[in-house]
Amino acid sequence: MEYVTAVPHPRSEAGEPTGSGRRSLAVALLFGALGAAVALLSSRQRWAEGTATVAGGAFPLTARGSDVTGVPAALAIVGLAALVAVFAVRRAGRFLVAGLLALSGAGIAAAALLGASDGSALDEKAAEASGDTSATVDALSHTGWPYVAAAGGVLILVAGLLALRYGRLWPAMSGRYERGTGAERPRRAPKPVDPDRPEDIWKALDRGEDPTGA
Repeated sequence: MEYVTAVPHPRSEAGEPTGSGRRSLAVALLFGALGAAVALLSSRQRWAEGTATVAGGAFPLTARGSDVTGVPAALAIVGLAALVAVFAVRRAGRFLVAGLLALSGAGIAAAALLGASDGSALDEKAAEASGDTSATVDALSHTGWPYVAAAGGVLILVAGLLALRYGRLWPAMSGRYERGTGAERPRRAPKPVDPDRPEDIWKALDRGEDPTGA
């Protein structure tokens, strides 16, 4: 006769979260690392160019991303650190680190887009080249590298959002690498008692054992 119970059996949801966790983990790692690399690379490229009028004529000037703003490069490093730290913390700590990862990506994208039309860095170089503090750059133009840096920030942002959504399913740092876990070490098996050695008999008695037992 089949056993019937009113208590519903628990659902087995291990398959779907495990698959989602693995996929989201792979995508987050790829997007986070790639986005940081793109942001760092873009910061070293030429973002703007123009000319300054000096005594000898027009003097060409260029400005790299790091000259325009140092925010993308700095936040890319912060994003990489947060991406690694996600696996070293759990629960609320993981949620906070994932939020930091997402904010890093958003900050990179915002700073890069603001720097896409910024000419202050070239104005400063024009003032230095001409010796006139009020000099400005002429024929100002911008390259597409700021938008590449913004795309890197978007990738990091997506990695952070994935960590916020699926981070609870991701594995944490292995316990064998964590110190102070408090796990009890296994005891060694006591040596067999030799009835011809009085010291073995006394040690067995101290342990509360019967030295005459089989």
